Amino acid sequence: MIRTCTILVLLFTTISATIAQTPAPAPKAVQAFGKIDKADLELKECAFEKDANAMVLFEKGDVYFDDKFNVTIEVHKRIKIFNESGKKQADIRIPYYGGNRAEYVNGLQAETINLNDGKVEITKVDRKQIFTENVDKSKMAMVFSFPNVKPGSVIEFSYRKVNQATYGIPDWYFQSEIPVRYSEFNTSIPEFFYYRLQPRVYQAFQKNTTSSENRAIQGSSFSEDHKTFAMANVSSLNSEPYMRSFWDNVQSIHMQLESIKPTFGFTQQYSESWDKVTTNLLEDEDFGLQFKRKLVNEEAIISKAKSLKSDDAKIGYIFSEVKNAMKWDGTDRWYTMDGTAKAWDKKIGNSTEINLILYRLLAQSGVKAYPMVVSTRSNGRINPAYTNLTQFNRAVVFIPIDSTQNYVLDASDKYNSYRETPENLLYSHGFWVDKESKQHAMVFLDNPKPVRQAVFVNAEIKPDGTLNGTAQINSFSYNRHNAIEHYKTDGEKKYIDYLREDNNSLSINSLKLANMDLDSLPLTQSMNFNLELTGSDKDYIYFNPNLFTSLHSNPFLSENRNSDIDFGYLNQYNINGLYKIPAGYKSDALPKSLSIVMPDNSITFKRIVAEQDGVIAIRYSIDYKKVLFFKEDYSDLHAFYKKMHELLNEQVVLKKS
Repeated sequence: MIRTCTILVLLFTTISATIAQTPAPAPKAVQAFGKIDKADLELKECAFEKDANAMVLFEKGDVYFDDKFNVTIEVHKRIKIFNESGKKQADIRIPYYGGNRAEYVNGLQAETINLNDGKVEITKVDRKQIFTENVDKSKMAMVFSFPNVKPGSVIEFSYRKVNQATYGIPDWYFQSEIPVRYSEFNTSIPEFFYYRLQPRVYQAFQKNTTSSENRAIQGSSFSEDHKTFAMANVSSLNSEPYMRSFWDNVQSIHMQLESIKPTFGFTQQYSESWDKVTTNLLEDEDFGLQFKRKLVNEEAIISKAKSLKSDDAKIGYIFSEVKNAMKWDGTDRWYTMDGTAKAWDKKIGNSTEINLILYRLLAQSGVKAYPMVVSTRSNGRINPAYTNLTQFNRAVVFIPIDSTQNYVLDASDKYNSYRETPENLLYSHGFWVDKESKQHAMVFLDNPKPVRQAVFVNAEIKPDGTLNGTAQINSFSYNRHNAIEHYKTDGEKKYIDYLREDNNSLSINSLKLANMDLDSLPLTQSMNFNLELTGSDKDYIYFNPNLFTSLHSNPFLSENRNSDIDFGYLNQYNINGLYKIPAGYKSDALPKSLSIVMPDNSITFKRIVAEQDGVIAIRYSIDYKKVLFFKEDYSDLHAFYKKMHELLNEQVVLKKS
C-alpha cells in the first residue's frame, strides 16, 4: 500500500512537471485590434534577431475597391518595444497625397499596451495629439507619438487610406529597419482591372494564394480576384557600407495597373505607358507648363550665350550662371513647388525648379537640350518596366552630344561639373521628354571611365622614431568633387582631421589646395606632416606606409550581408611612397611585392616594394572594373577585402645595425 501511494505521488509529480514545462501556445500571426496574447507582452527578445531593439509582431494590409471604386487599403500594425533604443518606433508618420491626388486617411486607432503586475493596461492615443502635416502642395502626413511607452510595451495602430483619383495600389513592404515576425498583404481586385505583379523578394513566401468570388455593386455582378502574400521572420534591413538605398534592397511587392476592360461603365481602355507619362509630364502645371515661363532679365544671359562660338561654351557659361545664382533648398521633387519664375526671383528653389530654369536658358540660347526626370541614389533605382512618375524625385537637363556621349546637368549642386553625370544619379535610368516632337527615351546613366586618386609621399625616418615629410594627393572627377565639398562644408580644421583619419600620432603642419575653381584639372592637396611611430624602441622602428589613403579600415567586417554593394563609380587608386632610412639602421622586415585578384577579375590589388641606397619605395595600386556587387557574391568580396587590408596595413620593420 505504501509502495502504491509512492508510485501515485511520483506519477502525479511527473505529470504536473510535464504540464508546467509545456510552452504557451504560439501567438497568432494576426489578431483583432486590442486583442493580444500575454506571451507577446512578456516577450523579451526577437527569436530570430536577438539584438533587435524592437520588432514588428505583425503588419497586415487589405486592399479593395469600395462601392465607388476608390482604391482603399486598411492597415493594422503591432510593434513590440524591447529596450530604450526601441522607443523611437513609437513616433509614427503616415504619408499620403493631398491636393488633386484626392487621397485621405481616416479611421485611425492607436494604443499602447503594457503589462503591469500581471494586468493588461491600455493607453489610447489622445486624438488631440494627432496632427496633419502639409509637406508640400501634393504631399501630406498624419503624425503622432504613442504615450506611456517603455521597454516591454506593445504599440499598435490601424487606419484606412482611400485614393479617390487613381486606381494605383499602394506598394507593400515586408521588410523594415526592425525585424518583422509576420507581414501579410491581401488584395481584392475586380475582374476588369488588370495589374502586373512585380515582387522584389529573396526569401520564400509563407503564403501565396489566389482565389475568386462573385461581388455585386450598383446592381451589377462581377468576379473578384483575391490574392494573399505573406512572409514570416523577416530580418531587419539597416544601413550597411556602400548600400545604395533602403528602397533598392527592401523586400516588397508592387502592382502596376496596365489596363481596364471597357465594361461596367468604363468606356475607355486604360493603358499606363511611357507615352502617357510623357503626356502627363508635358501637360503638368508644375512641369511642362513651366517651360514657357519667362525669367526676369533672362535676355542678358541668353544674349551673352548666343554670342559664344560653340555649344560647349554656351553650356558651360549658362550652367555656371545658374549654379552660382541659385541656392538649392534641399528638397527633391520631380515637380516644381513655387514655379521657375518665382524661384528665379528668390534665387532659391527645389532641384527641379533650378534645373528647369537651366533648361529654359539653354533652349532659348539655341542649345539642343531636354528636361529629364531622374532618381537620386538615396531615392532608389528606376525600374523601366514600372511606368509610374512616383519613382522619380528630381529633374535635370539632358544634352546629347553625339552617338557616344551626352551631358546630364544638375545645377542644384554647387560642386557639380557639366561635363560629368552627377555621381548620385549613376547606375540608374533617366527619362527625357521633348515637348516639340512628344518624343521620349529612357537612358541608362553610367560612367565607364575609372576615377583616379593618386597619393605621393616623400618622407624621412628619424632615429628617434618619427617620420617627417611631404604628401600630395591628386583627386580627379568625383573624388575631386567630394573632397572640395567636404573641405568647404566642414572647414579646414575638420577636413585635416579627416585626412589624418583621427590618428593622434599624425600632425599636418600645413595644407594647400590648388585648382579648386578649375574643374578640368585635378584637385591637388599638398601638405607637410609629422608622424610619431608608436611601438618603436631603441633597437627597432616600425611604420605603416599606408598614409593619406582613407583605406585603413575594412568596411566589410561583417560575415553576412543583407544588401547589394554599390561603390558609386569605378575607382583607381595609386599610392606611392619614398622613405629614407636613418643612418645606423637597416630593413629587418619588408612587405613582399605581390598581387591579388577577385575571382571574377572585378578588383585587382598590387603591391610593389623595393629598397635601394637607403631608401624604401612602396607602391600600392587598386583597380576596380565593376561598381555593383550582388549580396549573393558577398563572400568573395568579404574575403578579398580582408586580405587586401591585411596587405595595406602590413608594417615595415627597421633594425638598428
